[in-house]
Amino acid sequence: MGSNNEWFAHSANSSGRRHCLREHLASVSRLAAEFAEGLPWADEARFSGLLHDLGKYGDIFQARLRGEAKGIDHWSAGAWAALRDSRSVAAALAIQGHHIGLQRLGKDALRAMDPDRLAESHPLGLQLSETQLDILLGRLKGDELNPARPASPFIYNMPGDNHVGWMLDMRLLFSALVDGDFLDTEAHFNGTEEGKRYRAAGPTLDPKDALRALERFRASVQRDSKAEQQVVQLREDLWRACLAAADQLPGLFTLSAPTGSGKTLSMLAFALAHAKRHGLRRVVVVIPYLTIIEQTAAVYRSAFQEDFPEAFVLEHHSLASGLAGTGDDSAERYWERLLAENWDAPIVVTTSVQFLDSLFSNRPSACRKLHRLAGSVILFDEVQTLPLPLAIPTLAALSHLSSRCRTTVVFATATQPAFDHLDREVRKWVAPGWQPREIAAPEINLFRCLRRVEVRWPDPPVPTSWDNLCQELGKRDQALVIVNLKRHASHLAYRLFDEWRDALFHLSTAMCPAHRQAVLAAVRRRLEAEERCLLVSTQCVEAGVDVDFPAVYRAFGPLEAIAQAAGRCNREGRRPCGEVVVFFPEEDSVFPDRSYERAASVAQSLLTELGTAHMDIRDPALYRRYYERLYSLAKPEDLRRELQDAIRAFDFPEVARRYHVIAQDSISVLVPYREQIQDYEALTAEGQTKGLSADWMRRAQPLVVSVPRPRQEDLIRQCLAPLPLRRGGVSDDWFVYVCREDYDPLTGLTPPKAPPVWLV
Repeated sequence: MGSNNEWFAHSANSSGRRHCLREHLASVSRLAAEFAEGLPWADEARFSGLLHDLGKYGDIFQARLRGEAKGIDHWSAGAWAALRDSRSVAAALAIQGHHIGLQRLGKDALRAMDPDRLAESHPLGLQLSETQLDILLGRLKGDELNPARPASPFIYNMPGDNHVGWMLDMRLLFSALVDGDFLDTEAHFNGTEEGKRYRAAGPTLDPKDALRALERFRASVQRDSKAEQQVVQLREDLWRACLAAADQLPGLFTLSAPTGSGKTLSMLAFALAHAKRHGLRRVVVVIPYLTIIEQTAAVYRSAFQEDFPEAFVLEHHSLASGLAGTGDDSAERYWERLLAENWDAPIVVTTSVQFLDSLFSNRPSACRKLHRLAGSVILFDEVQTLPLPLAIPTLAALSHLSSRCRTTVVFATATQPAFDHLDREVRKWVAPGWQPREIAAPEINLFRCLRRVEVRWPDPPVPTSWDNLCQELGKRDQALVIVNLKRHASHLAYRLFDEWRDALFHLSTAMCPAHRQAVLAAVRRRLEAEERCLLVSTQCVEAGVDVDFPAVYRAFGPLEAIAQAAGRCNREGRRPCGEVVVFFPEEDSVFPDRSYERAASVAQSLLTELGTAHMDIRDPALYRRYYERLYSLAKPEDLRRELQDAIRAFDFPEVARRYHVIAQDSISVLVPYREQIQDYEALTAEGQTKGLSADWMRRAQPLVVSVPRPRQEDLIRQCLAPLPLRRGGVSDDWFVYVCREDYDPLTGLTPPKAPPVWLV
């Protein structure tokens, strides 16, 4: 129907150049195949790229580019062509999903891609760009593009019980297609009169040079360290163990090392040496909490800043410097922001929520980065925080990723869960199961050689009154108190206020990140100067927060929580021995939820059974016994049945809806933190006049508190002003807290007369 240049993929860019459809399909096909190179679906990735925008050959879509039509479905035609002519179910799903997300796999769902059915009744109320598939295929061939049927569509090689594995394979294929499509489209709109302009690729990993730089950095850290010799020796032992284990074949590993043993640097040394030995291309560090992410990324960035570009270490979370939108619009910051979209960097530091939710997502933007995980090393820090109801599908997905994509996965923590105890259940979902190898060999005895603290268990196990606790704390110069509930922390802080005054600090997630960071900075200064200091906190201080108190008081809870609390005591070994005091609070309701209470009850049963003399938190065998008992009691294989049913049904949207690391529905609230009240006012004014934007949300994050979504009758609603959306209407998820007096300078957000839900 004319020359090859008559068909266009996108409207003109700022240089007036339109995007040739033939060129777009060929480029996406090439990129997708590159991203899937060496994997079983590489042919299908290439095939999907050629067909993904087949519907754009329709006259109605070309009219849309001229502004003469709207509401066009241009993706279903390519999906149906892949299914009808090549029986490529995976390609069909990927093509269908590249705009609307991966949909359910099933005979009825596949039949629904038929153009005749869609023309009669489209589920999204759209019209097809062309109802005659052969017309579109004729135009494709007229552009000298001829998609060859994949030699062996990988769906036909799928074992019957490998539901988790096949869905992950599908997401990885989808990832390759989506990233290729995004990159080529972006290159067009960034192009000039001469043609497309692709973004600069991220730095590549040179593990040999990176390991050399890390070794130099570690040597400088050792020279400046004030740690005692036993701690220095422990860190040396762990470092050598990680380097020795790096020669092992890629696969599943655990790294069980006590708090303060230098795990942050040693596990990266393992990853780099392992990548060097086996030709792996990326390190992804997955961390549960923002406080640890910022700390870890800062350490890694310091290690590589002299010899490598800034984007060598890429943070992907809402408060990362490269994403924070703080007004720095430099080319370097913009580039980092682009690289975060598809994890095109040698070392990526991200959150558990970002990583794991993406692993089970169906959305193009979330899945786009997943193909980067192939041939990589993934380090999970503080892995004990993985929600037990998600354990089996998560272990199954990571096991399949490791075996299928030559990816190494490391679970690192001081309190290693006995996930291998769930191997039989994991095998019901993926054949390899869960049988990791331990990096730190038992003979080096990391836990026994470090006796920095002694734990004083409650004996007899009777409640301690708040008055008695306050009296005992009054005898200390420096102490950390950790309780299980926000209301306990707030209540205790104000009971202690008159006695401690400026030496008293409080920490909880009722405080915005900027407030918490200021508190931790002040606490560290006092500890270093050996000034009087008392910190009352919830569990948010436990995992990875670098503070070093001579004494820690911990409300009774799960065994791993008590051990993590002990990691904040005598951390550097500067004292002969630190003291951890475990107590039962005087109130009846002392746990935040049922699962937390169940874990605490298992810990209490062990205390009763073994006695205080045999509750050694340095003994890995104690944790194994604890976790095995917890799994037997909690039965993780029976949890989240709706998620399991959705996986068995290959229902991608439902799996994405059911799999969430943070299950509680919450809203984001911009709070009036007094020390940054001008920022609060400026953000409030901008948000209310201009509406929400991604840049605004990034800049707002330091002043945001996440709270449970309120019910209609909750009083807090009177203090929440919803923010407008730029496209019209108001947000259901973002609010400004307008009652300034409710943000307490000590304890953070405290709504007036709030129902108990706001304080647990």
